[in-house]
Order: sequence, then C-alpha cells, then structure tokens
Amino acid sequence: MKQTNENISTPTTSDFTQCNGHQDDLIKIRKDSDNDDATTNTSSSSSTNLNHSGLVSSITTNTNELIVLPESSFNIRIQSPGLDTFDLPVTSSELVQEIHQVLMDKEETCHRTCFSLQLDGIVLDNFTELKNIENLKEGSLLKVIEEQYTVREVRIHVRHINELIHSCDLIDLYNGNNGYSLCMINDITNGDIISSSERKKAAETNGFDFNVPEYLLPNQKDILLTPLFTTNNKSRPLQCLKILSYSGWNPPNGSRKLHGDLMYLQVTTCEEKSFHITACTIGFYVSQTTDEKFIPKPVQPKAIYHSLVDLLNNISPLFKKNFAAIQRKRCAKHPFERIQIPCQIHPWLSSRFDHTVDFFRAEDANINKLGHEDHIPGQVRDWNEELQITKELPKKTLPERLIRERAMFKVHSDFVSAAIRGCQAVVDGNIMAINPGEESKVHMYIWNNMFFSLGFDVKEHYKDFGGDAAAHAAPTNDLQGVRALNTIDLEGLHTLGTAVVDYRGMRVTAQTIVPGILEKEQEQSVVYGSTDFGKTCTTNEKYKELLEKVSTMLKIKPHSIKTEKGDVVELLTAVECKGIVGNDGRHYLLDLLRMMPPDLNYLSVDVEHISPAMNQLDYPKTHKHRLCCLRQELIDAFIEQKYVDFYRSIALNLSKLRSTESSTVNDTTQQTNVEEAKRIVNEISVEDNSREIIQSACRSIGSVKDNEFDVRFNPDLFQPHVTLNQMPAETAADIKLLKEAAEYLVLKQIPLMIQDFQDHSAVPVDGESLSEAMHSRGINIRYLGRVAQLLNQQSSLFYIYDITITEILCRSAKHLFRSYTQSVPLHLLSFSISHFLNCFLTITNSPSSEFLSDEFLSSPSSSSTSTNNGTINTNSSLTNLTNSSSQKTTNKKKNKKHQQRKQNPFIRNESLDFLSLTSKILWSQLTNEAKSRYNFDLNCDDIENFLEKYNVRRTCILRSFCSKTGLQLSMREYQFDLTNKSTRTNNECFNEEDIINIYPLIKQVPPKPSDAYQFFTTGQQKIQQGLLREGFELISEAHNLLNNVYGPMHPEISMCLRLLARLNYIMGDYQEALYTQHKAVMMSERVLGIDHPQTATEYIHMALYSFANNHSINASKLLCRARYIILACCGENHPQISLIDSNLGLILQSYGDYENALKFMEKSLELNKKFYGLKSLKVALSHHLCARIQSCRGDFRSALNSEREAYQIYKLQLGDEHERTRESAQVLQHLTEQAVVLQKRMNDVVKGQLLMIPSITIQQPSFQNVLEMLNVVNGILFIQIREKDLDLLREELAKQSIDDQQQQQQQTSTSSIKTISEVAEEAAALMNNEVD
Repeated sequence: MKQTNENISTPTTSDFTQCNGHQDDLIKIRKDSDNDDATTNTSSSSSTNLNHSGLVSSITTNTNELIVLPESSFNIRIQSPGLDTFDLPVTSSELVQEIHQVLMDKEETCHRTCFSLQLDGIVLDNFTELKNIENLKEGSLLKVIEEQYTVREVRIHVRHINELIHSCDLIDLYNGNNGYSLCMINDITNGDIISSSERKKAAETNGFDFNVPEYLLPNQKDILLTPLFTTNNKSRPLQCLKILSYSGWNPPNGSRKLHGDLMYLQVTTCEEKSFHITACTIGFYVSQTTDEKFIPKPVQPKAIYHSLVDLLNNISPLFKKNFAAIQRKRCAKHPFERIQIPCQIHPWLSSRFDHTVDFFRAEDANINKLGHEDHIPGQVRDWNEELQITKELPKKTLPERLIRERAMFKVHSDFVSAAIRGCQAVVDGNIMAINPGEESKVHMYIWNNMFFSLGFDVKEHYKDFGGDAAAHAAPTNDLQGVRALNTIDLEGLHTLGTAVVDYRGMRVTAQTIVPGILEKEQEQSVVYGSTDFGKTCTTNEKYKELLEKVSTMLKIKPHSIKTEKGDVVELLTAVECKGIVGNDGRHYLLDLLRMMPPDLNYLSVDVEHISPAMNQLDYPKTHKHRLCCLRQELIDAFIEQKYVDFYRSIALNLSKLRSTESSTVNDTTQQTNVEEAKRIVNEISVEDNSREIIQSACRSIGSVKDNEFDVRFNPDLFQPHVTLNQMPAETAADIKLLKEAAEYLVLKQIPLMIQDFQDHSAVPVDGESLSEAMHSRGINIRYLGRVAQLLNQQSSLFYIYDITITEILCRSAKHLFRSYTQSVPLHLLSFSISHFLNCFLTITNSPSSEFLSDEFLSSPSSSSTSTNNGTINTNSSLTNLTNSSSQKTTNKKKNKKHQQRKQNPFIRNESLDFLSLTSKILWSQLTNEAKSRYNFDLNCDDIENFLEKYNVRRTCILRSFCSKTGLQLSMREYQFDLTNKSTRTNNECFNEEDIINIYPLIKQVPPKPSDAYQFFTTGQQKIQQGLLREGFELISEAHNLLNNVYGPMHPEISMCLRLLARLNYIMGDYQEALYTQHKAVMMSERVLGIDHPQTATEYIHMALYSFANNHSINASKLLCRARYIILACCGENHPQISLIDSNLGLILQSYGDYENALKFMEKSLELNKKFYGLKSLKVALSHHLCARIQSCRGDFRSALNSEREAYQIYKLQLGDEHERTRESAQVLQHLTEQAVVLQKRMNDVVKGQLLMIPSITIQQPSFQNVLEMLNVVNGILFIQIREKDLDLLREELAKQSIDDQQQQQQQTSTSSIKTISEVAEEAAALMNNEVD
C-alpha cells in the first residue's frame, strides 16, 4: 500500500474548475458510490472516486421537488493485449480517464499504466466525457494500445508496481499512511455477509461453531487489549521481491539516452538472484550490467517487455506466484476497504512490525521535505489562491454549488494533509526558521506556501491575557471564529486556511499567507482593527460594509472605542480582529479569536457583575488565561430563549391591557406558550398602544433597537487597553446581557443536558462523545467540573459521572504530558513517555535514573570511559547535562548559543528533570491541574486510590489518554497489577519498546455541503410523519449529494447509510438493509476508528439485520464485537451494554446456547434495574426474557420467579386488565403447569416408579418470535393501523411538525427511526410493545 506521489491526479469531468492553473487538479461533480462492484481508484488525489451506478443529480426548485437529469448506463467491450475481450459497465458522464483508472485497478490489467484507449483506430482524449464521443454506444470495442514510455511514465509505472506488491501489507493500516486505515468487519464475519440459500441450509443443519470468548462474558475484572486490533487473518505477508530500487547507475549518460535508455532499475528476487533492468522508450529488459561494471547490452536471448510485471514473471517463478496471489487477495477485498479516507486516523495500539527496505518510501521522505507536490506540474501550490478561488465559484444552482463544495473540500483536504506534514517537519527540526537568531520558542517558519508559528507567547503579545497559556488557547479560538465566518459564507470577505496541529508536546498553527503581507510590516498592512489590543486602531468603509452582515448574524454589537491618542473608532468586531487587503485585492479578516462574547464566569471581574445565584456557586473562577469565550451554539440557544421571552413579554402586557382582572391573568400568562404569545402579538392593533408595548419588551430583554428584537453582545467588555466610547448606562446594559448569557449556561444549559441524559437513550460512551454532547449545547470543556457535580446528584447517571471523571483526569494528564515532553532530550523521548505512563497508571515510588536503559546511555559508572559504538560524545554531554541539572552550574550563555544553532524547538530547555518524577509527584500535579482547570477535586494520591474511589477501568484511562496525546503503544497485555512494588524493576508495566509512535492531532474547520443537509433534515421530517418512502428518497438524495462533495468515505455518509438501512429494514427489505448496513459499518471503522463508540452502534444494527437474514452466528459475533468496543471505551456499566446483552441473550437462546444466553440476560436485567429503577417496564421485559431462557433450560422454578416479578410490575404499572398483564398471567400459568409436571415426575423417580427422568419437551422459541422480541428490545414498532386512522394520524403529525420544525432541524440522525421515546411508560405499554 505504498502510495505513489507521482500518480496522475485523476480529472473527473468536463465541468471543472482549474485550481491554480493545474490541469491535473480538476474538480468534478462526483457520482454516487453506491455500487460496490465498481472497481476503485487508488490514485492519491482521486481516491474518492468510487463510481459506476450513476448519479441522480438534482436541481431543487422547491425543497421537495426534484428534477432528475438523465444519465444513461451501458456496457462497452475492452480488448487488452494478451487477454480475452471483456465487458465493462460505464455511464455517459464518465471520463475516459476513469476507464484508465479502472483498468489500472482491475486484477487482469493492473500491471499496465502506459497505454491509450482507441475506438475504431482513433485515440480517445483522457478528459472527454463518454457522451461526447461519436460512435461510442452499447457494445463498442475499445482497444488498449501500449504507448511509448517517458522518464515520468517509467517512474509512475515502477511506483504503481511497487504499490501493487505492497497492497495487502498491514503496516500501512496501523501506521495510518496515505489515507489507509483498519477495517475488521469482514475478518469478523469471514467475509460472509449475504450468502446463498445453500449456506443457510448448512447453517441450520450443522452444529454451530461460535463460542462467546471468555473475556467478553459479563462481570470480568478487566478486558484483554490484543483482540481489539488484531484480525482473524494470521497468514504471513507474501514476499514478491527482496529488493526493487532505482539503480546507482542512474541517470543514463548522453550516449545511452540516444539509444532510448530512460532509467536503470535493480532487482533482487526471492531466489536470491540480482538483476539490472533497463527501462527504455519501448519497455523493460534485463541488461548485462553488474554492481561493479556497466554493460548496457541486453542479456541473450534479448526480450523486451512493455510491463515490468511481465519481465519479473519471466525471471522469477516465486514473483509470478506471489504477485498473482496478492492481486487476487487485493481484488477480493470490498472497495470500501481499499479507498483512501479524507482525514487520516491512527489506532492507539499497533503490532510491532519489522522495518523493511523500501527505496520509494525513502525517496518520498526526501521529496516531501522540499514541499513539492509531485503529481502537479509546475511549482509549489499556492494554497491561499486555491482556497479563495474555490470559495469564489458560482453557487446559484445546485450543480454549481456541488462543483463549488466539492472543490472547496478537495483543496481543504489537500491543504490540511500538507499542513500536517509541515507541522511535523517544524517540530522535527527539518525546516529553517525565518528568524533563526531569536529564541527557539518564538521561531516562525515558511514552507510550501504556508506560515507556521508555535503556541508560545511571542514578544509578550499575550502578556496581559495569560502569556503562554493564552498563546496556546488563541489558535483554537481563532478556528472557532473561522468556522463562524465560513458558516455565514459572505461574498467578498475572506479568511485564511487554518489548521492547528498538536505534535510531541508542541502546538503548531499552519496558515495560508495573505498575498503581499511578507513585503511590509503588519502595522502597515492592517486597514481595519488593532495590532496592539486597542492602544492604536483603524477602520475602513469597505470593511464596515462587509462586517455589517457578519455582526448581525453573529450577534456582535457595533461599538466605538477610544485609542490612546483619543481618536474614536467605530468597530463591528472585537478590537484585535484585523482586516488586511491583500495584493490580490481581496479583503481578509485575521485574528478571529474573540468573535464570540467573553465568558464572565471565567474572567476576574468585580463581584457586582455576577448575580447572587452565581456567586453561591463560587463564580467567577480564575483561569489560566483571559481568552475564555462563549460558544456559538450557546449564543444561538440563548438568543432563542430571549426571543421566547420577548414574545411572552408582549403577550403579557397586551393581556394586561385587555383584561380588567390583571391579577388572575398574570398567573396564567406565565405559562403562555410561544405559539399562543405569537398569536396574541399578531393581533396587535394601533389602538392598543402597541408601540409602547414593543418598546417595553425590547427594553426588558436588552435589545439594541427599541422597535424590534435585536440582541447583540459587546465583545470588548472587560478587555485590558480597550476604552469604550459609550455612556455608562449602555455599558451596564451590555454587561447585564453578558451576565445573563453566562448565567444561562450554568443554570439552564448544563441542567438541560443532564435532563436529556435521564432517558439513557442518547448518552455519551466515552470522553470524546461527552465533549461532543457538551459542545453541541454550547457548553465549554472548562465546565466539566460543574457537569460532574450535577451528575453526582443523579444516582441513575453514575456511569456518565465516571466517564466525566475519566475525562477530567485524562485531560489534566494531557496538559501535564505536553509540558513534560517539551523539555525531554529527544533521544530519551520513548523512555520518558514510558516512565510517565508508569507513574500515571501504576505506583512508581523511586526515581528511574538508575534504570535508564536507553541505547544512548551507558551506566553512570562507565559513562566517562565508554567508547562503545562511538557514543562517547553523547554520553559525556548527557553526563554534563545531569551534572548541570543537579549542581546548577552557570553555563547558560553557552547553552543558549548552542540551542539557537539547533533548529529543533525541543532543545529549548533540555533537562533530565523527568527522571525525578514519581507517582506521588505526578498525581499531586494532576490533582492541582484538575482543580485549577476544571474546578474539580480529584482528591487522589495515586491510581489505586483513584480506581477505588471511582468505578473506572485502567484500560479505559489508557485508551483515552493515548487518543488525546497521539500516542501509539505496542499491542500486548499490560500487567498493571504486578507493578505495585516499592522500586522500579524489570517487570515494570511500560518500557520504552512499548512506545511505537506519536501522531499529530489535528484541529480544522472542514467545509460543509448545504444542500445535502437540507435534503437530510427534510427526509427526517418525512420519516417522523410516517412517510417512509418519501423520507427514503430524500435521504438517498442526501447520500448522493454527500458522495458528490466528500467522495465515498466520510462519517456523514456513514450516518446516511445507517438511516437508509434502518428504513429498508422497517419496509421489510431485510437483505438490502444488511447490504447497506455492512457498508455503514465498514465506513465507520475506516473513518472513525475500529474502537469508536459509533462503530459499536453500527455493529448492533448490523447484528439485528444479520439475524433477520438467518445469520444468527454472524449476529452473535457482531454483538460480541460491539460489546468489546463499549467495554474498551467505558467499561460494563452502560445502557449500551444492557442493550447488547439483551440482544445477545435472545440470539444465543435462538440456537441453543442457554447457559451464556442467561448470563447476558441477567446482566442486562441487573443494569436495567440500576438505570430505570426496579419497577420500570424495561425491567419487567428483562424479567420476562430471563424467564423464557430459564424455561428453555428446564429451570421452571427460576422461570416462575422471574415471570412473577414481570407480572407484579405490569400489574402495578398497567393494571389487571391490560393486555400485557394478562399475557404475563398466562405465561405464569403455563410455567406453573410445567413445574408441577416436572416435580411430579421427579417424585416418581424418587419413589422408584420410574427408572430414569423422562425428557421434558421444551419448546424452542421460533425464529419469528425471536425477531419480534429483538425488534421490541431495539425500539422498533410495527403497529397495525387502518388507512383511515393513518390519514388522521398524518394530519396530526403534520400539524406537530410545523410547531416543532426549529427543534427538528437541530436534531441529527438518531439510531432508530420508528423509536418513540418513553414519554410515559403507560403510553408505551398501550402500544403492546416495550419501547426503547
């Protein structure tokens, strides 16, 4: 899977935009990727082109009206040298280039790269659409004609062959190279998803071969780590060649060039034979050259092959056999396993692979350092120009918007991957700073047309805001500002391409460069805003005009400030937001770190600015910096609340005017709902003194206008150096609004979130999903401590409390780890990380310096005399370092010069201080960090203390910490418990060999496709109204549009597929549901990670559909995998585990594994009691399901007890006459009879009347019965209803949907479509089914 950088970037339509003038970077409307039989393209820039089923392109005239553009599909015949003619399905809008890519990927023709396609003797142009080619029709014959090579074509060919040789290597999946990632679903199911009827019959008659692994059974103390990332595939990788490389005889000299020589290759086969191969214009041949002597003549008999593979097949039988086997294996994989993903992910565990020789990888490492994009002709890419030109594309019609969004996403993805490479090169010391004379932490870099800066306070710029802490937080705040402006998408206003990368303890910000900014000082360039936080400031008419709309949309109040000179400047943004007109004439907005209003709860302001209620909660808190801002989501929710208050205020005043009994009205109108209030307001007439009423309402909610609702925030309140030019009353009103917003966050928004968690349906599974839940409601991560306090008061939410505490711990550890790694000498990094992990997750009491085992250090006693392996200098310098740190010698000036000579930022203050770290010291720092950052008292001295106090597993902490720091550890079982010794010994938990890699963590703002979301939300509304078919079509269209923009691999496409699969299932097409869900699972594994909580959800859905398709063994395997993922994320106490265990119990029971079925069902019952209470209907259902399994085992007494519990709950909750209660009574009666019969026979045996216990006939639950129960458990209802009633229901739902439209648009796709939340358990029961 070695990805070529020389590959041709595939242009994909005639409707294209040229980026930066490069023909190879064309952007197309992408086609639907829904046909998996399509062969995929593996070229780096067109990796997202998986097509052959034809796009339903649509133009919307109205939200629900689609006009379908016609597109025909037909078959053509391909004739390739040495092969029989074969058929290829194509669509009319495809390019000839796409057929090239298909042939380069197809097993039989993959070894050809240098060819043209001819129709009736005419060579077809690569960039022509098939519909524009004359005489091309159904059954036309295209001939593959071998073309002459050039040097570039030889390079592409050789790299392509090398890529094919390595296409099944696992190392790229674990390393996360070139858009590859792990996918395990097909290993778990052995690739057997949709099988033939013969397979089903065999499964029904044969014994079942699947046993639940012991480590997945309920109530295990800890889980194993190794099965998390290992696959069933234990086969050794096949080796085709020992060495394939460019020869040292390159390049050909002048006379050989005249003979047509282009390049020389060197090959060592698996038979240990070495060959020198010449690539000439007509192909490849073996020459007589040796390692010592250059003899360009071909060996006899002379044979020239157009493909290198044909030549290698001829000289090496092992190559022929293994290469063919690898291609068979590659083409047997599902396309979704092979396509590259747009945003790279890295697993936190990996096997330790041998480092192998690969000359092309080595060459790439050297090329990438220069920042060249090899597959694009010309110079380095101008990222800023590409990003801005795609933003300026037309967007009036749907096809135009699709082209624009596709182009923006493509360029953004390329920019981010280049930025990551650049940031790594900066931290690795691989790029020269533009200010090398200064201290290394203030170095800045320019590389590949990007500007890089480190997350440190340069020239005390943030001195009044928190120094380095503020400088570290500023880039992420800036990203939020970029996101807000990109969402508005205002024509004429431009932001910079920005990516923030955390790598090896350093934060590096990569930005595109404003044209011309490097030619003059920043102060000269800025035409709007301030470069010194308000001491001086300037404004500009054009910017004011552009920012007027921005300030309206983002609720920023226009305000004036006074500079030090006394000038009054009117601003529409925060003061440090800068406007710069580039040399390209575009208006850029920079430094958007305070586009949102400040958070008063974390600013050191006077007590009078805080309400008494907040004061009681100890606000304001002190924070490490003064850049704390509220989130956009919170502002939106707060404004919405204000809007409701506005209408209520008007309605109340109107009611008072119209009513003589104002006192009685007062009470009722407090509860006036918004619709009622709006109705009253709409009835306002002039006689009702309406103007005064509206003015009064505007004053009461703090509107900036006195005749309409317009709430705005002043972003420059409480800012040092800023003098506001406004009346004290106006400032007081601004502060009041800010105070209300900060109060709303703590007193309303956080409790609302916890209230939403109460139904246990959409709850976080790990720290990442908790963070997402908080952010979606506008709650900043710094409020984790407050969230934990409130969760602690809810006994049924104990599991979210544990997740929150783990998140506080791991985030605190991440911050300590960052500063810890910054000062460690680079060659001791892996040792120091393992030491940190030992101190963090085990008890390490003694300093580790005496056990230092790095290869660069010898033992202290022999360090001065060691000359082994030439490491004398390193040893002596380290000895000096150790001495200097202990004896505090004064060599600072020398050291500083030495540091400045080096470019690596890590060398700032290298020291061996990390050797003195112990568990006690680290946990003391962790406690302080958690207190100061999240205002939560961990109150733990070490990990053992923490585990006793909170119900958390070490593996969950380790997973969370690794994902937050980018660590990748060796995949093995870590023996945490063996390490609680007083000294550090050889059986320590982590050692330096366990640290495999550190990966960069990226923060970015990807562009979003607007039309797809419109289709998606409309589709959801249709589904909620019961219009499944219409909803299905809209969601399918959203899926098509997302495919067009993102290509076939993206988390949002996975969400669409899941919804489509659920709709297929509900509409009775079980096979299509399974087929679609299979793709959703693969995509989730590839783009989110194989241990991501969302992947577990996809597995649960797929298990249900597998069972419906008669694959009960696969269903069990899938549920076991889902259970394993949740255990790794958060342990066993979670509603997801309860759901999985109910499903597993039912499916294991269906094929007779009663013992394990009962274990899982009892665990589900135990968990449901904790979450829902002893008397809930969910617990009753669990009791009933346990009774079913117990009766199947012949244990009628236990079954009787379980069913009696269920009966009591039904009777209590629903009454004697309810159908559910009566059913339970019947089951009780049946079980009693069975128990009596069994007891009677047992008595007969005891009395000797029977010689042996007769077999009891136990009725196995039918397949249909189990499926019905699975639907109930998973919250899927099938309600029998008359057509007349259905029409009435639809009308009612349509009315409701209009009322709830705003709320529905905020909702994302939920995992169940026909799920009705348990608003009241009685209502749920009336539908004669248990509802999730």
